[in-house]
Amino acid sequence: MPQRPRPSPPAASPPRDLLDWPAGWSCALIFFVAFIAYWPALAGGFLWDDDGHVTKAGLRSLGGLWRIWAEPGATQQYYPLLHSAFWLEHLLWGDAPVGYHLLNILLHVSAACLLAVTLRRLALPGAWLAGLLFALHPVCVESVAWISEQKNTLSTVIYLCAALAYLRFDESRRPGAYLLATVLFVAALGTKTVTATLPAALLVVFWWRRGCLAWRDVAPLLPWFALGAVAGFVTARVERTLIGAEGADFALGAVQRCLLAGRVVWFYLGKLLWPSDLVFFYPRWDVDASEPWQYLFPLGLAAALAGLAWRARRARGPLAAALFFTGSLFPALGFINVFPFLFSFVADHFQYLACMGVFAAAAAGLMALSALLPRGIGCVAIAGLLVTLGCLTSRQSRIYHDGFSLYESTLARNPDSWIAHNNLGNLLVESGRADEAIAHFETALRLRPDHAPSESNLGDQLTRLGRANEAIPHLQRAIQLAPAYPEAHNNLGLALLAANRAPEAVAQFQEALRYRPDYAQAEMNLGLALCSSNRVAEGIPHFQRALQLKPDYADAHINWGGALVVSGRLPEALGHFQEAIRVDPGNSDAHFKLGRALAFAGRSGDALAAYRKAVELNPGYADAQLALALALQQAGQQAEAQEHYTEAVRLNPALARRP
Repeated sequence: MPQRPRPSPPAASPPRDLLDWPAGWSCALIFFVAFIAYWPALAGGFLWDDDGHVTKAGLRSLGGLWRIWAEPGATQQYYPLLHSAFWLEHLLWGDAPVGYHLLNILLHVSAACLLAVTLRRLALPGAWLAGLLFALHPVCVESVAWISEQKNTLSTVIYLCAALAYLRFDESRRPGAYLLATVLFVAALGTKTVTATLPAALLVVFWWRRGCLAWRDVAPLLPWFALGAVAGFVTARVERTLIGAEGADFALGAVQRCLLAGRVVWFYLGKLLWPSDLVFFYPRWDVDASEPWQYLFPLGLAAALAGLAWRARRARGPLAAALFFTGSLFPALGFINVFPFLFSFVADHFQYLACMGVFAAAAAGLMALSALLPRGIGCVAIAGLLVTLGCLTSRQSRIYHDGFSLYESTLARNPDSWIAHNNLGNLLVESGRADEAIAHFETALRLRPDHAPSESNLGDQLTRLGRANEAIPHLQRAIQLAPAYPEAHNNLGLALLAANRAPEAVAQFQEALRYRPDYAQAEMNLGLALCSSNRVAEGIPHFQRALQLKPDYADAHINWGGALVVSGRLPEALGHFQEAIRVDPGNSDAHFKLGRALAFAGRSGDALAAYRKAVELNPGYADAQLALALALQQAGQQAEAQEHYTEAVRLNPALARRP
């Protein structure tokens, strides 16, 4: 029986394109313009969540590489190929952020070139223009300038390689080509699960080219759908159980999720067509099924797709682009819980893969439009568009220079972002600006009263400012909200210790360790609390355990040394203070404690030098200023001693009452 002939691809003549150059020159141009646009990103540092992606100290060995693959939970998300890439990168350039940024830009440029090559292979007009749009559009900045989102750039490169390999298989039907494509697809899944949408995207492409789908189009992709489903299930489970994407914030009904999905699609399309007011944390919408206007989003989407389906009788391209866009967005539409929904239902990096469909359609449309304009005017207009997008991308990249610029720009556009207030407060703490941090933590709690980390952070900073009694209720509230929150138990223990309630502090540090046995800081603090309860012999093993967990932990050496001084074991104590200085030469407390131990050992000259170093490193260290004054007085240097005594009292008037 004769076979029914298959419809042939629609292209009969070579497609029009902005660049009529060899592929190598076109890729070089994309690299050049994208590198200029993203130049500010190279100066960026590590940002929020980067510490969950750049390989942690405990995973930097070959054993750690094995854990990345064999132990879900060893990394923030179970993307073993992504974290293996980070493992290798840390081996190459360690903690230098410029290496990660440079690689991310190179991956983004590679994805843009691969997109153009793929569209060229499909004979789509404007293939290289689509690559330039993808390379220069500012909505991609979040994925390129933020190190954590290497999962986007790397997975997209592998995704496009898998797509090209499958297109070759579709033409040749050779098993080797299918095997290569499948291996690449599995690699993409191991980098980011959104790539599970590739088999559906390929079916859309085949329908667009042929006008219908045959069993031979569908059958080879069925194993891919199964692999994608497994990867999606694993990721969804990790998001719920390990990352925390469950609870009241994620409790949306079926109608609410449909309302959300429609709004998400229009939001992302709007940002592609008019990329203004791009924000790291967008406002989190209130999805309310009782509000009639919210139904306009899904109804409008359904109407648009229906209109494109009707038009597909004459031109299938627009519907194919729309199906690719919405289908690739599916994991981020709200039907599956992902942790960032806690802050906002949308984020620029969620549409990094999906936006390629819009750029492909836009490029084809622009090429058709330019053909209707007088010669040269269309090219000038397109060049102007690309320059504008490049300038917007360059400006947006500057926002990702550091956490301060990122969160301050976010709050300028979204002042009610509680997570931005909380994260900015953490940065202010790290820079020694605790007074400013408290205002942001208080604002975060006003905006989100049930956020345990904000309560814990606020309590911790009040403790640091000497307001332990004010801190304790906030920390107790944090534990009430999240009983299994080890950091809150640790911070409450510190507040109780500062309030001279050491026995209660011991219990809190023990709770922190019960929930997180490898918590080095809690181990050290437990040792400190036991020493403060006159249980020095019990406390010392905890300092030792803290150093086993974190070998370069200067504070553990300092506190262990202090416990040994109390025990009369001065030679051992000196060794720990000296080791703390070796690990952290700029630690003024280590020099001060070394000076005291040397003074106890009768080495007044060495003690004087240690006090001088402590004051040099931290002139605002009142106790070190007083110790230096006393040491100078004993050495007969009265005038200099008086200067340091005056400074000590200025810094802490209570020192004037000391004998």
